[in-house]
Amino acid sequence: MERVYNFSAGPACLPLPVLEQAQKDFISFGESGMNVMEMSHRSKEYQAIIDEAEADLRDLMHIPDNYKVLFLQGGASMQFYMVPLNLMTKYKKAHFVSTGAWAKKAIAEAKKVGTANVVASSEDKTFSYIPKLEAPMFTTDADYVHITSNNTIYGTRYTKLPPSGLTLVSDMSSFILSEAVNVADYGIIYAGAQKNIGPAGVTVVIARDDLVQSASDDLPHMLSYKVQAENSSMFNTPPTYAVYIAGLVFKWLKKQGGISQMQKLNEEKAGMLYDFIDNSQLYSNPVNVADRSMMNVTFVTGDPDKDAAFVAGSKKAGLTNLKGHRSVGGMRASIYNAMPEAGVRALIAFMQKFETENR
Repeated sequence: MERVYNFSAGPACLPLPVLEQAQKDFISFGESGMNVMEMSHRSKEYQAIIDEAEADLRDLMHIPDNYKVLFLQGGASMQFYMVPLNLMTKYKKAHFVSTGAWAKKAIAEAKKVGTANVVASSEDKTFSYIPKLEAPMFTTDADYVHITSNNTIYGTRYTKLPPSGLTLVSDMSSFILSEAVNVADYGIIYAGAQKNIGPAGVTVVIARDDLVQSASDDLPHMLSYKVQAENSSMFNTPPTYAVYIAGLVFKWLKKQGGISQMQKLNEEKAGMLYDFIDNSQLYSNPVNVADRSMMNVTFVTGDPDKDAAFVAGSKKAGLTNLKGHRSVGGMRASIYNAMPEAGVRALIAFMQKFETENR
C-alpha cells in the first residue's frame, strides 16, 4: 500500500529514512543479533544508543553543559505535575499563561502542589491569540513562570518570551526542534516525543543543574529530577525503543542541516499554506496572524457539513488526520519537521479542488 500524507497532531508522521533504518535494524540491531526492544537497557549496545541520542540532541539544540538531558516516561502530562513537585520549593507558587487545553491541564496539576497564578489568558477568544505580557504581571514571589510554547489544538505559538526575570518553564511538545531557541533562556524545557521527536512513550526533559538539585529528597523517586539525573534516566527501565527512534530522528535532522535549516523549511511550508488560506474564498484561519503556529495550521469553511465533507474527501485522496480537535472542530494540518513540502503542496491542491467544487 502507498504511504499517505499523515497530518496527525500526534502521534505524528516520522521521516521515511528513519522508518527505513528502523526496518533494517528490526531483526538485528548492528551485530547484536536482536531488536532494540529485546535488548537489556544495561547492555553496552543500548548504552551507546542512549548516549548518542543525548549527544546528538545536545548538538542540535546547543544545550549548555550545565543542563541535564533526561529521557523519561509519562508524556507531557506527567510533567504537568512533576515540574511543580520539583520546582515549587521556596514560594510554593508559580505564574502561568493560559493559552489552551494543555496549559489549563498544567495549571490544574500545579494547584495540587501550590498556588498556580494565571497572569493572563486567551480563553475569551477561544485561545486564538497569545496574550500581551508585561513585566508588572509577574511578581517576584514565585518559583517559576510556565508557558506552552506552541498550542497544538488552537494553532498558536509564542514569538516573544514573557518579560518576567524568573525561571522560565516551557512545554515544547509540538514546538521543539522546529525552530532555534536559546536553551539558556529556560530553566526547564519538556516535550512529549510523539509530535516532533519520535514515537509516543518517551518524554524529553532539559533541566538546568541548580533546578535539578533543588528538589526535596522526600519526593517519590520516579518523580524526582534529581534521582532521574543521578541515574542517567535509568532509575527504572527506560522506553528503550522510543529512545532509539528518537536518536534516529536526531541524526536525520543533523543530515538535513540542523534546526536552522528546518526552521527555514518550516517557515516555507507554513507560509504557503497560510497564503492559500488567506487568499481563499472558502477557508479561513481564526488565529491572530502574529501568533500563528508553524506546526499546527487550523482552518474552517464556516459550514460544519462542508468541514465533514472535506475531511472525508481528503482521506480518500491520501491526506489523513485533517479533522480538527473535537473541542474546536474544523480542520487542522499538523506539518511537523517530518512532513515534506510535497505533502503540503498535495494538501493545497486538494483544498483548491474542494473549493472549486463547493464554493
